Amino acid sequence: MRLGVIDVGSNTVHLLIVDAHHGGHPWPAHSEKVALRLAERIGPDGALTRDGADALVETVRAFRESAARHGTGELLAFATSAVRDATDATAVLTRVRKETGVPLEVLSGADEARATFLAVRRWCGWSAGRLLTMDIGGGSLELAAGFDEVPTVALSLPLGAGRLTREHLDVTPQTAEPVPAQTVDALRAYVQEQLDPVLGQLAADGWDRAVATSKTFRMLARLAGAAPAKAGLWTPRSLTHRGVRQVLGFIRHIAPAKLGELEGVGTSRAHQLLAGALVAETLLRRLEIDSVDICPWALREGLILRRLDQLADNGA
Repeated sequence: MRLGVIDVGSNTVHLLIVDAHHGGHPWPAHSEKVALRLAERIGPDGALTRDGADALVETVRAFRESAARHGTGELLAFATSAVRDATDATAVLTRVRKETGVPLEVLSGADEARATFLAVRRWCGWSAGRLLTMDIGGGSLELAAGFDEVPTVALSLPLGAGRLTREHLDVTPQTAEPVPAQTVDALRAYVQEQLDPVLGQLAADGWDRAVATSKTFRMLARLAGAAPAKAGLWTPRSLTHRGVRQVLGFIRHIAPAKLGELEGVGTSRAHQLLAGALVAETLLRRLEIDSVDICPWALREGLILRRLDQLADNGA
């Protein structure tokens, strides 16, 4: 069957359409995305601004129409931290449903972590043993660990690269000067403070293989020498602690406006790379991880796999 997923994230809204069946590999049939930066369209009252809500409605409507043109049999739609944290989330969801006909579901942070873990488990297989997964999003960091397809530990922390960039680095894509050293050091201390209470839970569960997903980890891995996207989906990629430490060492001296010029760095979120690198480096250092594998599947694939499992259980 052909399934579509609309992923409303903090930075972008992404439509992914796949051809899939239970027990099979979901093959991408179509993909498109729009950079709405919803997390930057939250007003002082914590609500999504009118122009942000308008843009979201128009994008969801356009993606619904695109999914129909591509023969999608079922369309799933979900939102993560940007909508989840908005004080008017219920009103926004109601408006999207009324004006587009698409029931947009808000995922909890823990559910994000569980769905991502499922995707990584299916990609890596049972031979990976006990898994630790980490995903740095725009608004939050998801961590999960366990042996089965449902993790025994699933955590979400407010350590997304976009959130930290806005709240602690105060830079934009146009910022022409490097972030001051004291600001970087203060953010590093904050990240460590947020991580310290949960590291014991992860360490207690243990892992045989550490795996990272998300655009942030892929960009960091590319800067550290991993194969480019054109090498293909099946090419193994990894990121070492030494590599991310070296990347962090040189990007902290580059102006955010210039980071997009680096090979493998997406221009739409280049200014968030420093914050993402600080989270990645702190995670690997505090968990004493020498290297993480990069998995191309993440939240969207996890939700598709979960839906296929549900359909199979229902005899569809």
